Amino acid sequence: MSKSSKSSKSLSLASFDDKIYGACDIMRRSNCSGAMNYVPELTWILFLRILDVLEEQDAKRAAVLGLEFTPSLQSPYRWQDWAATPDENEDITAGDAGWKRKELTEGEVNEFKQWVNNELIVHLKDLRNQSGATSRQKIISEILSGVERVRVDTDRNFLDVLDKIDDINPDQVDDQHVFTLSQVYEGLLADLGDKAGDGGQFFTPREIVRATVKVIDPKIGETVYDPGCGTGGFLAQAFEHMTGPNHEKVSHARDMEQLKSRTFFGREKENLVYPIALANLVLHGIDFPQLWHGNTLTGDAQYEGLFADAPPQFDVILSNPPFGGKEGTDAQANFAFKTKATQVLFLQHVIDSLAPEGRCGIVLDKGLLFRTNEESFVKTKRKLLDECDLYCILSLPGGAFSGAGAGVKTNLLFFQKGKATEKIYYYDLSDVKVGKRTPFTLERFEEFFELLPKRGESERSWTIDFAARRKKATADALPFYKKAEKIRQEAEKLNEKIKVRKKAKAPREEIESLAKEHKELVKSGREESKRAEAIELTVYDLKAVNPNAVSQQDQRSPEVLLEVIAKEGEKIRAALQGLKKG
Repeated sequence: MSKSSKSSKSLSLASFDDKIYGACDIMRRSNCSGAMNYVPELTWILFLRILDVLEEQDAKRAAVLGLEFTPSLQSPYRWQDWAATPDENEDITAGDAGWKRKELTEGEVNEFKQWVNNELIVHLKDLRNQSGATSRQKIISEILSGVERVRVDTDRNFLDVLDKIDDINPDQVDDQHVFTLSQVYEGLLADLGDKAGDGGQFFTPREIVRATVKVIDPKIGETVYDPGCGTGGFLAQAFEHMTGPNHEKVSHARDMEQLKSRTFFGREKENLVYPIALANLVLHGIDFPQLWHGNTLTGDAQYEGLFADAPPQFDVILSNPPFGGKEGTDAQANFAFKTKATQVLFLQHVIDSLAPEGRCGIVLDKGLLFRTNEESFVKTKRKLLDECDLYCILSLPGGAFSGAGAGVKTNLLFFQKGKATEKIYYYDLSDVKVGKRTPFTLERFEEFFELLPKRGESERSWTIDFAARRKKATADALPFYKKAEKIRQEAEKLNEKIKVRKKAKAPREEIESLAKEHKELVKSGREESKRAEAIELTVYDLKAVNPNAVSQQDQRSPEVLLEVIAKEGEKIRAALQGLKKG
């Protein structure tokens, strides 16, 4: 009996939750404690289950259309052969659900796990190397790329996990229900970013992802790229946004085909996270996520087979690149403005990777915005402001990433490539308190969504005229540059005089006096140039300083405050007297 013949009933989010977290509970008791262990283990198991579902559906569609269908996996490597729960009430023969599993579990203890480790995993990892390997076979190999063995400790526990996942049947993983399943999986990915763990660098809170995608508004026909995609949250959300609820934005089959196969591109370095990103995107409905495995900044690839058809530039970039890291010379060599700061190099990569008229939403730390004391920071921001219209900066609360293991102050930057920045609209959420009882939700963005199109002002929002500010800074710096140039010319004349006097064999005291005067002129000119540069550099301090914020400072005079304190003191004394009498 095949799995598809089981009675179908729609699974709710809670039902998916029970099944998947039930599998996680089994893993936690069997050598897979901690999300960093059980999420990768569940990833490849869940992926192979869903792959079996998708291939069964593809085979049925092909049969209806009279087309030939070649599955990605042959027996006994299909889920339905080795992992499906066999019917204990029937005689099982090859081809029935779970036939290979029954054959192996009736043998020696742990023979089942040994077969999975030594045959199944090895075969799946090698698929990409086979002649004529399909895109789906390459994805299978990449998702299994970091799997060396089953982490679950015994056959019995491993079989219990498989039973939980096998209970998700084909009729519950259609286009409508796959989103429910992906939501549960996203919950597991959030566990990677729990503040008690160390996976925050891989996971961007869903509310921030959704807000970013909503503002950028990617459309069908555009390419979407994340150069540091982590678990794939931005790409998955972009797919949901572009298809709409129940795929209402998709009017033609060719549009869905483009979204599933030719739209989403990304890069990820971490061996642990790369296969998780692939699986996450497949679970969201993207059949062929074109992800590059390697170091984005150095260009060193571990596997680039899925990225072979990527364009040189992209219409939309959505990203939360790592910040706080330090890059070596091999990464810096690829960029015009060299620095150890990871986020600065990523921003240069993003600008260069954005197509003309392309749009970007990116999370960056506050330090990148305000720092003007390092040349690479300034030049990178100048490149951004000259080549792109940085039309909005949104300041996030300090605790916005606390659930993802990070308390760094961050900002969302939105820009479009093709023209220089003239005005920047700011929206400030930095004062919002975020905690376990006050989570950061999408509702916090409602006023921002309403005001952004018209650049409306409020207690949280304002606009700066960047072009005017830069023009004023240039004008303010000009007198100092002129003075520096005048001093330079004087120093040059004096230097010529020194040469003449030396040639005339003037007294040493005279030459030394002239040299000292020349040195002081050069120093003075350098100081005037630095004053001019300092004035111009202030333009590139882009941190949010809210001019409309309601002051929380007590405005009462000292006299009034002393009077209030005295009255409160009288109340306290009276209360104490009452207690004594009682």
